Amino acid sequence: MISHINIGITDFDRAYAFYSAVLPELGLVLKFSEPEKLWAGWISPQAPRPLLLIAQPFDGRQHQAGNGQMLALQADSRDVVDRVYAAAMSAGATSEGAPGLRPHYHPNYYGAYFRDLDGNKLCVVCHKAVAKPSSENTPSA
Repeated sequence: MISHINIGITDFDRAYAFYSAVLPELGLVLKFSEPEKLWAGWISPQAPRPLLLIAQPFDGRQHQAGNGQMLALQADSRDVVDRVYAAAMSAGATSEGAPGLRPHYHPNYYGAYFRDLDGNKLCVVCHKAVAKPSSENTPSA
Protein backbone atom coordinates (compact mmCIF):
# COMPACT_ATOMS: atom_id res chain seq x y z
CA MET A 1 0.00 0.00 0.00
CA ILE A 2 2.78 2.49 0.85
CA SER A 3 5.84 2.77 -1.37
CA HIS A 4 7.77 5.40 0.58
CA ILE A 5 7.41 8.15 3.12
CA ASN A 6 9.48 11.33 3.03
CA ILE A 7 10.21 13.28 6.20
CA GLY A 8 11.15 16.89 5.52
CA ILE A 9 14.32 18.21 7.14
CA THR A 10 16.26 21.48 7.30
CA ASP A 11 19.82 20.26 7.98
CA PHE A 12 20.86 16.97 6.37
CA ASP A 13 23.83 16.15 8.61
CA ARG A 14 21.87 16.85 11.80
CA ALA A 15 18.82 14.88 10.65
CA TYR A 16 20.95 12.02 9.34
CA ALA A 17 22.68 11.69 12.73
CA PHE A 18 19.29 11.72 14.50
CA TYR A 19 17.61 9.10 12.30
CA SER A 20 20.77 6.97 12.20
CA ALA A 21 20.52 6.73 16.00
CA VAL A 22 16.76 6.06 16.12
CA LEU A 23 15.78 3.87 13.15
CA PRO A 24 18.12 0.91 13.82
CA GLU A 25 16.22 0.39 17.10
CA LEU A 26 13.22 -0.46 14.89
CA GLY A 27 15.32 -2.89 12.88
CA LEU A 28 15.58 -0.58 9.88
CA VAL A 29 18.81 -0.50 7.89
CA LEU A 30 20.30 2.21 5.73
CA LYS A 31 19.46 1.67 2.06
CA PHE A 32 21.32 4.75 0.79
CA SER A 33 22.72 8.08 1.84
CA GLU A 34 23.44 10.84 -0.67
CA PRO A 35 24.54 13.88 1.35
CA GLU A 36 25.30 15.79 -1.83
CA LYS A 37 21.61 15.42 -2.77
CA LEU A 38 20.50 16.01 0.84
CA TRP A 39 18.60 12.75 1.26
CA ALA A 40 18.87 9.26 2.73
CA GLY A 41 16.60 6.24 3.06
CA TRP A 42 16.09 3.26 5.37
CA ILE A 43 14.27 -0.04 4.86
CA SER A 44 13.40 -3.22 6.66
CA PRO A 45 15.89 -5.99 5.82
CA GLN A 46 12.90 -8.25 5.06
CA ALA A 47 11.40 -6.09 2.30
CA PRO A 48 12.46 -3.43 -0.21
CA ARG A 49 9.38 -1.29 0.56
CA PRO A 50 8.18 0.83 2.18
CA LEU A 51 11.17 3.13 2.19
CA LEU A 52 11.51 5.78 4.90
CA LEU A 53 13.28 8.86 3.52
CA ILE A 54 14.64 12.06 4.98
CA ALA A 55 15.22 14.94 2.58
CA GLN A 56 15.31 18.67 2.31
CA PRO A 57 12.34 19.93 0.28
CA PHE A 58 12.95 19.48 -3.43
CA ASP A 59 11.53 22.93 -4.19
CA GLY A 60 14.42 24.51 -2.26
CA ARG A 61 12.16 26.27 0.22
CA GLN A 62 12.46 25.90 3.99
CA HIS A 63 10.95 22.78 5.57
CA GLN A 64 8.02 23.36 7.92
CA ALA A 65 6.55 20.70 10.20
CA GLY A 66 2.85 20.20 9.56
CA ASN A 67 0.17 20.75 12.16
CA GLY A 68 -1.83 17.56 12.56
CA GLN A 69 0.65 15.40 10.65
CA MET A 70 2.32 12.47 12.33
CA LEU A 71 4.20 9.41 11.18
CA ALA A 72 3.46 6.31 13.26
CA LEU A 73 6.06 3.54 13.09
CA GLN A 74 5.11 0.03 14.16
CA ALA A 75 7.29 -1.79 16.69
CA ASP A 76 7.40 -5.54 17.27
CA SER A 77 7.32 -5.21 21.06
CA ARG A 78 6.85 -2.77 23.89
CA ASP A 79 10.56 -3.06 24.61
CA VAL A 80 11.28 -1.76 21.09
CA VAL A 81 8.98 1.21 21.74
CA ASP A 82 10.95 1.96 24.90
CA ARG A 83 14.31 1.65 23.10
CA VAL A 84 13.28 3.85 20.17
CA TYR A 85 11.94 6.52 22.49
CA ALA A 86 15.13 6.43 24.60
CA ALA A 87 17.29 6.68 21.46
CA ALA A 88 15.21 9.61 20.20
CA MET A 89 15.47 11.45 23.52
CA SER A 90 19.24 10.84 23.63
CA ALA A 91 19.53 12.20 20.08
CA GLY A 92 17.76 15.45 20.99
CA ALA A 93 14.07 14.76 20.33
CA THR A 94 11.32 16.57 22.21
CA SER A 95 8.88 14.34 24.08
CA GLU A 96 5.22 14.44 23.11
CA GLY A 97 4.33 11.49 25.37
CA ALA A 98 6.50 8.90 27.11
CA PRO A 99 6.05 5.18 26.40
CA GLY A 100 2.94 3.71 27.92
CA LEU A 101 -0.43 2.12 27.37
CA ARG A 102 -3.07 4.26 25.69
CA PRO A 103 -6.19 2.12 26.31
CA HIS A 104 -8.45 4.83 24.89
CA TYR A 105 -7.19 3.66 21.45
CA HIS A 106 -7.41 -0.06 22.28
CA PRO A 107 -6.38 -2.23 25.27
CA ASN A 108 -2.96 -3.20 23.87
CA TYR A 109 -1.92 0.13 22.31
CA TYR A 110 1.53 0.84 23.73
CA GLY A 111 3.06 3.93 22.21
CA ALA A 112 5.44 6.82 22.59
CA TYR A 113 5.42 10.19 20.85
CA PHE A 114 8.21 12.63 20.05
CA ARG A 115 9.27 15.39 17.69
CA ASP A 116 12.49 15.14 15.72
CA LEU A 117 14.97 18.01 15.50
CA ASP A 118 12.87 19.68 12.76
CA GLY A 119 9.60 19.47 14.68
CA ASN A 120 8.18 16.49 12.78
CA LYS A 121 5.92 14.44 15.05
CA LEU A 122 6.54 10.70 15.20
CA CYS A 123 4.91 7.89 17.10
CA VAL A 124 6.30 4.44 17.79
CA VAL A 125 3.62 1.91 18.67
CA CYS A 126 3.20 -1.76 19.48
CA HIS A 127 -0.32 -3.19 19.13
CA LYS A 128 0.47 -6.61 20.61
CA ALA A 129 -0.67 -7.89 23.97
CA VAL A 130 1.99 -8.88 26.44
CA ALA A 131 2.45 -12.65 26.27
CA LYS A 132 1.26 -14.35 29.43
CA PRO A 133 3.45 -17.05 30.93
CA SER A 134 2.32 -20.52 30.05
CA SER A 135 0.91 -22.50 32.99
CA GLU A 136 2.44 -25.64 31.40
CA ASN A 137 5.92 -24.40 32.24
CA THR A 138 5.06 -23.43 35.80
CA PRO A 139 6.25 -25.95 38.39
CA SER A 140 3.47 -27.47 40.42
CA ALA A 141 3.46 -27.37 44.21
